[in-house]
Amino acid sequence: MIRLEHVTKSFHGRRAVDAVSLTMHPGEIFGIVGPDGAGKTTVMRLIAGLLRADKGNITVLGSQNIENVKDSLGYVPQKFSLYGDLTVLENIRVVGALYGRSDADLMHKATEVLAFTKLLPFAHRLADHLSGGMKQKLALAAGLMHQPKLFLLDEPTTGVDPVSRREFWQMLYQLNHTGTTIVVSTPYMDEAELCSRIAFMHSGRVVACASPRELTASYPYKLVEVQTTDRRVKSCLTGLVRDVNVFGDKLHLSLEDAASVLPAIRERLMAAGFGNIPLREVPPTLEDIFVAMAGEVG
Repeated sequence: MIRLEHVTKSFHGRRAVDAVSLTMHPGEIFGIVGPDGAGKTTVMRLIAGLLRADKGNITVLGSQNIENVKDSLGYVPQKFSLYGDLTVLENIRVVGALYGRSDADLMHKATEVLAFTKLLPFAHRLADHLSGGMKQKLALAAGLMHQPKLFLLDEPTTGVDPVSRREFWQMLYQLNHTGTTIVVSTPYMDEAELCSRIAFMHSGRVVACASPRELTASYPYKLVEVQTTDRRVKSCLTGLVRDVNVFGDKLHLSLEDAASVLPAIRERLMAAGFGNIPLREVPPTLEDIFVAMAGEVG
Protein backbone atom coordinates (compact mmCIF):
# COMPACT_ATOMS: atom_id res chain seq x y z
CA MET A 1 0.00 0.00 0.00
CA ILE A 2 2.67 2.54 1.09
CA ARG A 3 6.43 2.02 1.21
CA LEU A 4 9.07 4.56 2.21
CA GLU A 5 12.67 3.54 1.62
CA HIS A 6 15.44 5.63 3.24
CA VAL A 7 13.48 8.84 2.69
CA THR A 8 15.18 12.10 3.66
CA LYS A 9 13.84 15.66 3.53
CA SER A 10 15.64 18.81 4.69
CA PHE A 11 14.58 22.43 5.12
CA HIS A 12 17.23 25.16 5.26
CA GLY A 13 19.92 22.62 6.08
CA ARG A 14 17.94 20.89 8.84
CA ARG A 15 16.75 17.31 8.35
CA ALA A 16 13.03 17.16 9.09
CA VAL A 17 12.93 13.51 7.96
CA ASP A 18 16.09 11.46 8.32
CA ALA A 19 16.41 8.20 6.34
CA VAL A 20 12.90 6.98 7.20
CA SER A 21 11.86 3.51 6.03
CA LEU A 22 8.28 2.35 6.64
CA THR A 23 5.73 -0.04 5.17
CA MET A 24 1.98 0.48 5.66
CA HIS A 25 -0.34 -2.37 4.75
CA PRO A 26 -3.84 -2.38 3.20
CA GLY A 27 -6.65 -2.30 5.75
CA GLU A 28 -4.59 -0.79 8.55
CA ILE A 29 -5.14 2.24 10.71
CA PHE A 30 -1.49 3.24 10.79
CA GLY A 31 -0.40 5.92 13.25
CA ILE A 32 2.58 8.23 12.91
CA VAL A 33 3.17 9.36 16.47
CA GLY A 34 5.54 11.75 18.17
CA PRO A 35 6.00 15.19 19.73
CA ASP A 36 5.88 18.49 17.87
CA GLY A 37 8.80 18.79 15.48
CA ALA A 38 9.29 15.04 15.17
CA GLY A 39 8.69 15.05 11.41
CA LYS A 40 5.12 13.69 11.31
CA THR A 41 3.63 16.36 9.05
CA THR A 42 6.58 16.21 6.65
CA VAL A 43 6.13 12.45 6.25
CA MET A 44 2.40 12.89 5.62
CA ARG A 45 3.03 15.56 2.99
CA LEU A 46 5.67 13.42 1.31
CA ILE A 47 3.24 10.50 1.06
CA ALA A 48 0.52 12.81 -0.30
CA GLY A 49 2.88 14.12 -2.98
CA LEU A 50 2.85 17.69 -1.62
CA LEU A 51 6.60 17.54 -1.03
CA ARG A 52 9.36 15.81 -2.95
CA ALA A 53 11.95 13.78 -1.03
CA ASP A 54 15.59 14.82 -1.26
CA LYS A 55 16.63 11.17 -1.12
CA GLY A 56 14.92 7.78 -1.07
CA ASN A 57 11.87 6.25 -2.71
CA ILE A 58 8.16 6.50 -1.91
CA THR A 59 5.63 4.06 -3.37
CA VAL A 60 1.90 4.72 -2.86
CA LEU A 61 -0.75 2.27 -4.10
CA GLY A 62 1.84 0.58 -6.29
CA SER A 63 3.14 3.73 -7.99
CA GLN A 64 6.13 5.98 -7.39
CA ASN A 65 4.33 8.77 -9.27
CA ILE A 66 1.65 10.15 -6.95
CA GLU A 67 -0.15 11.78 -9.91
CA ASN A 68 -1.11 8.29 -11.09
CA VAL A 69 -3.00 7.46 -7.89
CA LYS A 70 -4.31 10.81 -6.64
CA ASP A 71 -7.88 9.82 -7.49
CA SER A 72 -7.60 7.03 -4.91
CA LEU A 73 -6.09 9.24 -2.21
CA GLY A 74 -7.83 11.40 0.39
CA TYR A 75 -5.95 13.97 2.46
CA VAL A 76 -6.97 16.07 5.47
CA PRO A 77 -4.26 18.63 6.32
CA GLN A 78 -3.45 19.79 9.82
CA LYS A 79 -4.84 23.27 9.14
CA PHE A 80 -8.44 23.73 8.00
CA SER A 81 -8.17 24.61 4.31
CA LEU A 82 -11.75 24.81 3.01
CA TYR A 83 -13.68 28.01 2.30
CA GLY A 84 -14.94 29.86 5.36
CA ASP A 85 -17.32 32.06 3.36
CA LEU A 86 -19.09 29.04 1.85
CA THR A 87 -21.64 26.88 3.61
CA VAL A 88 -20.96 23.29 4.60
CA LEU A 89 -22.92 22.00 1.60
CA GLU A 90 -21.30 24.47 -0.81
CA ASN A 91 -17.84 23.36 0.30
CA ILE A 92 -18.75 19.73 -0.22
CA ARG A 93 -20.22 20.41 -3.66
CA VAL A 94 -17.09 22.34 -4.73
CA VAL A 95 -14.80 19.50 -3.70
CA GLY A 96 -17.03 16.92 -5.38
CA ALA A 97 -17.05 18.92 -8.61
CA LEU A 98 -13.25 19.18 -8.54
CA TYR A 99 -13.14 15.38 -8.42
CA GLY A 100 -15.37 15.22 -11.49
CA ARG A 101 -18.63 14.04 -9.93
CA SER A 102 -21.63 14.61 -12.19
CA ASP A 103 -24.42 16.96 -11.15
CA ALA A 104 -26.80 14.01 -10.85
CA ASP A 105 -24.48 12.20 -8.46
CA LEU A 106 -23.13 15.21 -6.56
CA MET A 107 -26.11 15.95 -4.29
CA HIS A 108 -26.65 12.29 -3.49
CA LYS A 109 -23.02 11.81 -2.42
CA ALA A 110 -22.95 15.14 -0.54
CA THR A 111 -26.02 14.11 1.46
CA GLU A 112 -24.44 10.72 2.17
CA VAL A 113 -21.13 12.07 3.52
CA LEU A 114 -22.79 14.85 5.52
CA ALA A 115 -25.10 12.29 7.14
CA PHE A 116 -22.09 10.07 7.89
CA THR A 117 -20.21 12.95 9.57
CA LYS A 118 -23.38 14.18 11.34
CA LEU A 119 -23.16 17.54 9.56
CA LEU A 120 -26.41 17.27 7.60
CA PRO A 121 -28.33 19.51 10.07
CA PHE A 122 -25.65 22.18 9.53
CA ALA A 123 -25.53 21.95 5.73
CA HIS A 124 -26.39 25.64 5.26
CA ARG A 125 -24.13 27.04 7.99
CA LEU A 126 -21.05 28.98 6.90
CA ALA A 127 -17.83 27.05 7.52
CA ASP A 128 -16.41 30.04 9.43
CA HIS A 129 -19.24 29.63 11.94
CA LEU A 130 -18.42 26.00 12.77
CA SER A 131 -16.62 24.86 15.91
CA GLY A 132 -13.14 23.35 15.63
CA GLY A 133 -14.52 19.82 15.87
CA MET A 134 -17.17 20.46 13.23
CA LYS A 135 -14.59 21.98 10.88
CA GLN A 136 -12.57 18.79 11.12
CA LYS A 137 -15.68 16.75 10.37
CA LEU A 138 -16.25 18.97 7.32
CA ALA A 139 -12.67 18.34 6.19
CA LEU A 140 -13.29 14.61 6.63
CA ALA A 141 -16.53 14.82 4.64
CA ALA A 142 -14.78 16.69 1.82
CA GLY A 143 -12.07 14.05 1.68
CA LEU A 144 -14.71 11.34 1.24
CA MET A 145 -16.41 12.84 -1.80
CA HIS A 146 -14.40 10.63 -4.18
CA GLN A 147 -14.41 7.46 -1.99
CA PRO A 148 -10.63 7.14 -1.56
CA LYS A 149 -8.93 3.80 -0.99
CA LEU A 150 -6.29 5.52 1.15
CA PHE A 151 -7.04 8.32 3.60
CA LEU A 152 -4.26 10.48 5.08
CA LEU A 153 -5.10 12.65 8.10
CA ASP A 154 -2.49 14.97 9.60
CA GLU A 155 -3.19 15.57 13.32
CA PRO A 156 -6.93 15.84 12.60
CA THR A 157 -8.03 16.28 16.24
CA THR A 158 -5.46 18.80 17.49
CA GLY A 159 -7.31 21.49 19.44
CA VAL A 160 -10.60 19.57 19.28
CA ASP A 161 -12.68 18.90 22.40
CA PRO A 162 -12.69 15.34 23.85
CA VAL A 163 -16.25 14.52 22.74
CA SER A 164 -15.55 15.57 19.15
CA ARG A 165 -12.28 13.64 19.20
CA ARG A 166 -14.12 10.47 20.22
CA GLU A 167 -16.79 10.96 17.53
CA PHE A 168 -14.10 11.60 14.92
CA TRP A 169 -12.31 8.34 15.76
CA GLN A 170 -15.59 6.44 15.67
CA MET A 171 -16.00 7.67 12.10
CA LEU A 172 -12.46 6.60 11.23
CA TYR A 173 -13.21 3.11 12.53
CA GLN A 174 -16.38 2.94 10.44
CA LEU A 175 -14.42 3.97 7.35
CA ASN A 176 -11.74 1.41 8.08
CA HIS A 177 -14.33 -1.35 8.48
CA THR A 178 -15.62 -0.59 4.97
CA GLY A 179 -12.15 -1.18 3.53
CA THR A 180 -10.47 2.24 3.63
CA THR A 181 -6.83 2.21 4.69
CA ILE A 182 -6.11 5.08 7.07
CA VAL A 183 -2.83 6.77 7.93
CA VAL A 184 -3.11 9.31 10.74
CA SER A 185 -0.52 11.41 12.54
CA THR A 186 -1.10 12.38 16.16
CA PRO A 187 0.74 13.64 19.24
CA TYR A 188 -1.86 11.98 21.50
CA MET A 189 -0.96 8.65 23.10
CA ASP A 190 -4.61 7.70 23.68
CA GLU A 191 -5.16 7.97 19.92
CA ALA A 192 -2.01 5.96 19.24
CA GLU A 193 -3.59 3.15 21.26
CA LEU A 194 -6.43 3.01 18.70
CA CYS A 195 -4.14 2.27 15.72
CA SER A 196 -3.32 -1.15 14.26
CA ARG A 197 0.37 -0.24 14.19
CA ILE A 198 2.30 2.89 15.04
CA ALA A 199 5.60 4.42 14.04
CA PHE A 200 7.10 6.56 16.79
CA MET A 201 9.10 9.48 15.38
CA HIS A 202 11.66 11.59 17.19
CA SER A 203 13.89 14.26 15.63
CA GLY A 204 13.03 13.13 12.10
CA ARG A 205 13.74 9.45 12.67
CA VAL A 206 11.56 6.40 13.26
CA VAL A 207 12.73 4.88 16.53
CA ALA A 208 10.11 2.12 16.76
CA CYS A 209 7.35 0.61 14.61
CA ALA A 210 4.98 -2.06 15.94
CA SER A 211 1.49 -2.57 17.30
CA PRO A 212 0.64 -0.81 20.60
CA ARG A 213 0.51 -4.20 22.35
CA GLU A 214 3.95 -5.21 21.02
CA LEU A 215 5.47 -1.92 22.12
CA THR A 216 4.14 -2.09 25.67
CA ALA A 217 5.17 -5.75 25.94
CA SER A 218 8.73 -4.82 24.96
CA TYR A 219 9.22 -2.38 27.84
CA PRO A 220 12.18 -3.82 29.78
CA TYR A 221 11.66 -2.13 33.16
CA LYS A 222 9.20 -2.19 36.03
CA LEU A 223 7.01 0.84 36.75
CA VAL A 224 5.92 2.07 40.14
CA GLU A 225 3.25 4.74 40.43
CA VAL A 226 3.58 7.32 43.22
CA GLN A 227 0.57 9.33 44.39
CA THR A 228 2.29 12.72 44.29
CA THR A 229 3.55 15.30 41.81
CA ASP A 230 6.22 16.70 44.13
CA ARG A 231 9.29 17.03 41.89
CA ARG A 232 11.58 16.69 44.92
CA VAL A 233 10.90 12.96 44.81
CA LYS A 234 13.20 12.68 41.80
CA SER A 235 16.27 14.04 43.62
CA CYS A 236 15.31 12.10 46.72
CA LEU A 237 15.42 8.80 44.83
CA THR A 238 18.63 9.40 42.87
CA GLY A 239 20.55 6.15 42.60
CA LEU A 240 17.52 3.96 43.35
CA VAL A 241 15.48 4.49 40.18
CA ARG A 242 16.32 4.82 36.48
CA ASP A 243 13.94 7.70 35.83
CA VAL A 244 11.02 9.68 37.25
CA ASN A 245 8.29 11.13 34.98
CA VAL A 246 5.12 13.11 35.70
CA PHE A 247 1.86 11.42 34.60
CA GLY A 248 -1.08 13.66 35.44
CA ASP A 249 -1.33 13.88 39.22
CA LYS A 250 1.14 11.03 39.75
CA LEU A 251 4.77 10.11 39.18
CA HIS A 252 6.02 7.01 37.38
CA LEU A 253 9.26 5.50 38.64
CA SER A 254 11.19 3.31 36.23
CA LEU A 255 13.05 0.48 38.00
CA GLU A 256 15.18 -2.50 37.12
CA ASP A 257 13.52 -4.66 39.81
CA ALA A 258 10.52 -3.34 41.73
CA ALA A 259 10.39 -6.10 44.35
CA SER A 260 13.91 -5.51 45.65
CA VAL A 261 13.88 -1.71 45.35
CA LEU A 262 10.42 -0.83 46.70
CA PRO A 263 11.37 -1.20 50.41
CA ALA A 264 14.35 1.13 49.90
CA ILE A 265 12.15 3.65 48.08
CA ARG A 266 9.62 3.70 50.93
CA GLU A 267 12.38 4.06 53.49
CA ARG A 268 14.03 6.95 51.67
CA LEU A 269 10.73 8.79 51.12
CA MET A 270 9.87 8.45 54.80
CA ALA A 271 13.31 9.73 55.81
CA ALA A 272 12.91 12.74 53.49
CA GLY A 273 9.65 13.71 55.17
CA PHE A 274 7.22 12.63 52.43
CA GLY A 275 5.35 10.32 54.78
CA ASN A 276 3.70 7.07 53.74
CA ILE A 277 2.97 7.94 50.07
CA PRO A 278 0.96 5.22 48.27
CA LEU A 279 3.10 3.20 45.85
CA ARG A 280 1.96 0.50 43.44
CA GLU A 281 3.41 -1.37 40.50
CA VAL A 282 1.57 -0.58 37.23
CA PRO A 283 1.80 -1.85 33.63
CA PRO A 284 3.50 0.49 31.13
CA THR A 285 1.44 2.71 28.85
CA LEU A 286 2.45 3.92 25.40
CA GLU A 287 3.33 7.22 27.00
CA ASP A 288 5.83 5.45 29.26
CA ILE A 289 7.30 3.70 26.21
CA PHE A 290 7.66 6.87 24.21
CA VAL A 291 9.10 8.90 27.08
CA ALA A 292 11.74 6.20 27.52
CA MET A 293 12.48 6.05 23.78
CA ALA A 294 12.72 9.81 23.46
CA GLY A 295 15.20 9.86 26.33
CA GLU A 296 17.31 7.14 24.74
CA VAL A 297 17.56 8.87 21.35
CA GLY A 298 17.53 12.44 22.59
